[in-house]
Amino acid sequence: MKKLFAIFCVLCLLIIPICSGTMKVHDIVHAENDVLQINAKASLLMDYNTNTIIYENNSKARLPVASMVKIMTLLLTYEAIDNGSLTLDTMITTTENASKMGGSQVFIDPYVEYKTEDLIKSVVMMSANDASVALAEQISGSESAFVQKMNERAKELNMENTLYANCTGLPAPEQYSCANDCAILLKELLKHEHYHTLSSIWMDKLTHPSGRETELVNTNKLVRYYKGCDSGKTGSTSEAGYCLTASAQKNDFRLIAVVVGAKTGQERFNGVTELFNYGFANYENKNVLDCNVPVLENYEILQSKCKTANIYAKESYFGLCKKGSNTGYDISYVINEKLKAPINSGEKVGTLTITKDGNVVKEIDLIVKDNIEKVGYFDSIKIIAENW
Repeated sequence: MKKLFAIFCVLCLLIIPICSGTMKVHDIVHAENDVLQINAKASLLMDYNTNTIIYENNSKARLPVASMVKIMTLLLTYEAIDNGSLTLDTMITTTENASKMGGSQVFIDPYVEYKTEDLIKSVVMMSANDASVALAEQISGSESAFVQKMNERAKELNMENTLYANCTGLPAPEQYSCANDCAILLKELLKHEHYHTLSSIWMDKLTHPSGRETELVNTNKLVRYYKGCDSGKTGSTSEAGYCLTASAQKNDFRLIAVVVGAKTGQERFNGVTELFNYGFANYENKNVLDCNVPVLENYEILQSKCKTANIYAKESYFGLCKKGSNTGYDISYVINEKLKAPINSGEKVGTLTITKDGNVVKEIDLIVKDNIEKVGYFDSIKIIAENW
């Protein structure tokens, strides 16, 4: 029995490396847990370009995240603008329900019209609960219907440890999220350019239809005090503690940092600052693949007027690596068999694969950038004559 048990243990040790070889690179944690000491219930640092987790502590623990819930509220608002059901200039008639929201607010009046962009700005800068509910009611008809949409979108983004009960982050026993999901969510929001125009503003004002004004001061102090920080969302309640999800960029290197459940407001800012400092000091993005440089030059195209064409990657790729080290990324490609004209500009002609440590991290289409015309009858006669 002892021999059988020993053989079983050896087999387990052999199997484990094989299984771990399928791990995606963005699941690998680079920093040791004792490198940073963040005073919070959970924290995380993620590279924006590759989704690589540089550091994490308790990052998938289900916790209340207070007003960081509003990142989803903002995302759905911008997606409503993308699909044409809402515009920045749409005038939204507010309800008494929205105007009575407690907590952080901009004191909107009921039964009057506010411009959508002004309500978005109030949420982005002041974390306004009343403006959040006004947007939710406009998009879905009611906050409860909007919350259903929030949870559906969370599933689509694979936010496995998130459940929403409202659009504001006000305390609700059944509501939770995690540092990892907050990072995923902010990355999605950062894809919307208009958000950047508001998220980096330090001070502004909201002019109400009556003419009175509410001063707006960005709750994310790092947009003023940390160079490169241009976005983020704070949150704080007695149950959630002090929270912050923020992003900063230096040159082409963007990071997302999350702190959940700090004891004080300053500790959350200190924690995110420490995460940013660590990431920018120790890591960098290197251009592994440039979409403007041909992967293959003068590749033969059968039955084409131009005879050959350059083949490019459809998009560039930046890889994360420690400063002073090689990228560690390998590139391979497969071209479709016997490329024949005609081929349209941007049409897929092959696949390029980027791997790291034997793991596939990205597959990118290979394309031609110009229309490749098929040789015609008279072109064929001309070619025969030239080669006579």
